[in-house]
Amino acid sequence: MNTIEQLNEMTLEGAHAWFMQTCTATQWCELMTQSRPYTSVEHLSDCAAQHWAKMQSSDYREAFEGHPMIGDIDSLREKYATTKKMAGNEQAGTAVASESVLKALQQANADYLEKHGFIFIICASGLSAETMLAALNDRIENSTHIEEQNAAREQLKITLLRISKAFEGNLLTRTQIKDQNKHQNKGTPL
Repeated sequence: MNTIEQLNEMTLEGAHAWFMQTCTATQWCELMTQSRPYTSVEHLSDCAAQHWAKMQSSDYREAFEGHPMIGDIDSLREKYATTKKMAGNEQAGTAVASESVLKALQQANADYLEKHGFIFIICASGLSAETMLAALNDRIENSTHIEEQNAAREQLKITLLRISKAFEGNLLTRTQIKDQNKHQNKGTPL
């Protein structure tokens, strides 16, 4: 995706498929598709957050199923090919982790899944495997209700990051547009 205009001009099916790469909650994708046209990446991101706030437990769980377990690189490669382009290096921190940390992540993830009924969700971008493991160990003892809320917040961070990356360097933000308009209205070059 290069521009917001291209997203706005996509067919319903094309836009829905694009949104599924950012978040696999079907209801959220439908709302995002129906909310077009978007005026900026900020507008798109604002709508993403507003629509996410309308989601229910079943929507959260559907979105969580669109992720591999943290540290499960084989799963990331195979099962989640549809989100691969946008997910990119979200779990890059696990690529340089020691074998013992990866095994601890694997066990803690299995324990978390057994306790809560969904995988551990964290916006892993920029986090080391050790940091993710510490967060998992901190959160595993929470109630499932609290963890679902924590995971939903992390899911929104991931979604917004994917949206941002999709348009990185290709669009002006609202602030930049306002500044540009100010300069143009004053006859001042940028």
